[in-house]
Amino acid sequence: MGTETTSMDITEPLINQDPQQNNKNEYLSEPVPEWKEQITIRGLVVSGVLGCLFCIITHKLNLTVGIIPSLNVAAGLLGFFFVKTWTGLLTKIGIFTKPFTRQENTVIQTCVVACYGLAFSGGFGSSLIAMDQRTYELIGPDYPGNRAEDVKNPGLGWMIGFMFVVSFLGLFSLVPLRKVMVLDYKLTYPSGTATAMLINSFHTKTGAELAGNQVRQLGKYLSISFCWSCFKWFFSGIGDSCGFDNFPSFGLTLFKNTFYFDFSPTYVGCGLICPHIVNCSVLFGAIVSWGFLWPFVSKHAGDWYPADLGSNDFKGLYGYKVFISIALILGDGIYNLVKIITITIREMWRTRSKQSTLPVVTEVLVGENSELQLEEKKRTEIFLKDGIPTWFAASGYVGLAAISTATIPIIFPPLKWYLVLCSYILAPALAFCNSYGTGLTDWSLASTYGKIGLFIIAAAVGQNGGVIAGVASCAVMMSIVATAADLMQDFKTGYLTLSSAKSMFVSQLIGTAMGCIIAPLTFWMFWTAFDIGSPDGPYKAPYAVIFREMAILGVEGFSELPKYCMEMCGGFFAAALAINLVRDVTPKKYSQYIPIPMAMAVPFYIGAYFAVDMFIGTVILFVWEQLNRKDAEDYAGAVASGLICGDGIWTIPSAILSILRINPPICMYFGPSASS
Repeated sequence: MGTETTSMDITEPLINQDPQQNNKNEYLSEPVPEWKEQITIRGLVVSGVLGCLFCIITHKLNLTVGIIPSLNVAAGLLGFFFVKTWTGLLTKIGIFTKPFTRQENTVIQTCVVACYGLAFSGGFGSSLIAMDQRTYELIGPDYPGNRAEDVKNPGLGWMIGFMFVVSFLGLFSLVPLRKVMVLDYKLTYPSGTATAMLINSFHTKTGAELAGNQVRQLGKYLSISFCWSCFKWFFSGIGDSCGFDNFPSFGLTLFKNTFYFDFSPTYVGCGLICPHIVNCSVLFGAIVSWGFLWPFVSKHAGDWYPADLGSNDFKGLYGYKVFISIALILGDGIYNLVKIITITIREMWRTRSKQSTLPVVTEVLVGENSELQLEEKKRTEIFLKDGIPTWFAASGYVGLAAISTATIPIIFPPLKWYLVLCSYILAPALAFCNSYGTGLTDWSLASTYGKIGLFIIAAAVGQNGGVIAGVASCAVMMSIVATAADLMQDFKTGYLTLSSAKSMFVSQLIGTAMGCIIAPLTFWMFWTAFDIGSPDGPYKAPYAVIFREMAILGVEGFSELPKYCMEMCGGFFAAALAINLVRDVTPKKYSQYIPIPMAMAVPFYIGAYFAVDMFIGTVILFVWEQLNRKDAEDYAGAVASGLICGDGIWTIPSAILSILRINPPICMYFGPSASS
């Protein structure tokens, strides 16, 4: 389990071995290009293309289920494939090209991740559309605290402007601490380390051969996924009840409770790439909610809540779904926030104690292996060679904060300038905590920091604009702490691939600038082509309702909840804390089977269908591991990425057809047979 953002970004280490064991002689002897040579035109072109693709995939996942697997593997693989193909073609026609280095590969991967990272840390699937008219109407004009004045519909211009004024601050906030985090504290950053090892392996003879095979697998399953998604479209008809997406795989009774396989390559791919415990937790959450809890609550219609309410009325069953999901999400987030802060303080104290009391022992340990020492020395030398001046980072942060403090109140009038300024004064400390915690545990708690800011600002502003101010401040805070953690993760990757810290910083800036334009544009494609936020459509945007309700809670407190809803929320909040505590105190051989509350929360609100898809993915991976573990380790990520990318690419022609009002020719529908 890795990064938790606006939604859930799931990552895990890709290779479980010491990077220092990897091709040492080749690694140490190859020349290292200057930092400017590591950033190339071809690399930026490839980064832009992949950034567009991954932004589309991220938006699609964010607007459907909110579970986003790590696409770092696909970014590294596809970057390697595109540039190798490019240089190969040019060489064949007699044009000399510069060799493709691991440093250039690292820059491409950094650019792509920075770009598509804004698609979820920017709040497109949560805080920004929590303000729109559809979400306001879904909660209901008569709902206490839900005011018509607190509506701001997405607009391409203001979204691009908002991205530019908030997305760069996180990059400048922690740059002066890169040496402390990477060299002094020697933080692991598991995903950054795994990505570095993956890139290092590509640039060896055996690794290049494996990478080529992985790219072929990715291309094969990308083609299959794209063709299947195209085939499905022909049967999806008009409306939301046709096609393979509504296939009653386990019978009509279970179909009514959302238990069915919807033949989605994206969710099956997510199941292949996410850890088994995440997939099983999602299915467990679906069984608890849609298998037992919602049928039980439904039996009390007319007693606990009026029986004649619509399916999306917060005073009925819909209210239970939303608020119990919020309780689980907050319980898990608060527990992990306290846990990460505790671990951070303990590790910092331990590191400081070691440095002050055992310097001689440290020197002896380092001196035991001259080859390791030589490798460490070269990495450190390159990492520190092209420094980023502290004055530059500090002045950049202050300047951007001043621009942002002046601009954000123009975009969101209820979020006053002094509230924005307070956020930016606190942000570097929160960014440090998040980056340090990510380095130790691979968990980014950007979403949790954002929700805390949401509640505080919403309560501070009050009824007159508190909802808009709360969700806007959430987007601001999440963007800062998420990009700061991503940058430090990239510094670790750069350190291990002998890439310059300056090239990492510049590529992160370029990737962020790309994301500020590409993420809003690709979101706008979804917004224009599809019915975003419809509770009965494919793009439910589940976190929009959840985040708006959180802001209303911050302003109003718990008002007019259905009967026993508050008690159930308290129970599930406590259960999330208890489950996490049990996971931490139980030996690992048992704790690996205890579900994760954050993953359990998602199907409570959305439905069980995607949990079935992800579980099928995890079963395929489990069987594959039993039959051939080496092949599964080598190719599962590539196959999963292919399935996700193919379905994501189909979104573009699907959106064009929708904009042109070209409807599928067939509606495949299932109903009960006529009684005799």
